[in-house]
Amino acid sequence: MVWGMIRNWFRMRRLGKLGIAGIVMLVCAGVSASAAIRAIVDQRAKAAAVAAKPVGYESEDHFPGAAWFYVADETAAPGAGATGTTKLPDMPLPPEAASLATDASIRPALPFSMAGASTTDRARALQCLTAAIYYEAATEPDAGQQAVAQVILNRVRHPAFPATVCGVVYQGSERNTGCQFSYACDGSMARVPSRAYWIRAMKVAVAALNGQVFAPVGLATHYHTYAVTPSWNKTLVMTAAIGAHFFHRWQGWWGTPAAFSQHYAGNEPFPGPHARPAQPALVLASAAPATPAPRTAAAMIQPAYAQSSMLKPVASDGLPGDSQILDRWKDSGKPLR
Repeated sequence: MVWGMIRNWFRMRRLGKLGIAGIVMLVCAGVSASAAIRAIVDQRAKAAAVAAKPVGYESEDHFPGAAWFYVADETAAPGAGATGTTKLPDMPLPPEAASLATDASIRPALPFSMAGASTTDRARALQCLTAAIYYEAATEPDAGQQAVAQVILNRVRHPAFPATVCGVVYQGSERNTGCQFSYACDGSMARVPSRAYWIRAMKVAVAALNGQVFAPVGLATHYHTYAVTPSWNKTLVMTAAIGAHFFHRWQGWWGTPAAFSQHYAGNEPFPGPHARPAQPALVLASAAPATPAPRTAAAMIQPAYAQSSMLKPVASDGLPGDSQILDRWKDSGKPLR
């Protein structure tokens, strides 16, 4: 009885020590976990503090490849995102244009028509318009993509621009400073498009080519992002602010519906940037003609040397004609019998 009580006392004491040790271990584990979490947070904070700021294409307001339309110096290389604008056509204005009052209204464009276009023209126009919508406004809302498509088709119908969709989209891509849409020259097209965003842009392009009009931008032929203030924006009439872009049209008669009289020409060019002209080959100064080797006149050659260059028969050297092998060695290569 007494021995049983003693054993129980020792057993309870041993269990108490184990419990205390377990509690101490749990506390230590909690402290270690808290310290580990603090270390991770501190490490991330330090990494964020020293992380390099994005530069170049990634630091700009592209989504992806937003075109920034502002007047570029044709004699200087364009900066990142820089594009040029097409000048007004050098054509006489109609008589009624002189008395045209300032018009700040926004008039929707007429539905675009590809009536009579070939299957090839339709396919190429769709390819070019889809690419422009994608690279200019891939992550824009539907209205932003429809506005970009409307600007492109407005240009097709204006005499200041080519009369084809691909011609408008890739206008000036054959020059270093002439791209109207920056994505055609800044390397954006080297990136593989997102399938989902491409299909979305294609749906917008199909609707626009089939005559759907996006009225809010009116007859806009220019746009730029919020991130820039181009020099020409005060000389044009702003028609809308949609998504991340401001949209503008020309002032005066060239911005009225009557000016958009150019018909779709068909014969769409290849859907892609234009080939740049080959650089002129470097013309080396022609070397002086080689001095001909001196020749002696035949009359001045002595008779003893006159025939020195002609072949002569070789005199016999007296050696045997057929073979120089002695008779006793003639059969040396044959097997013995």
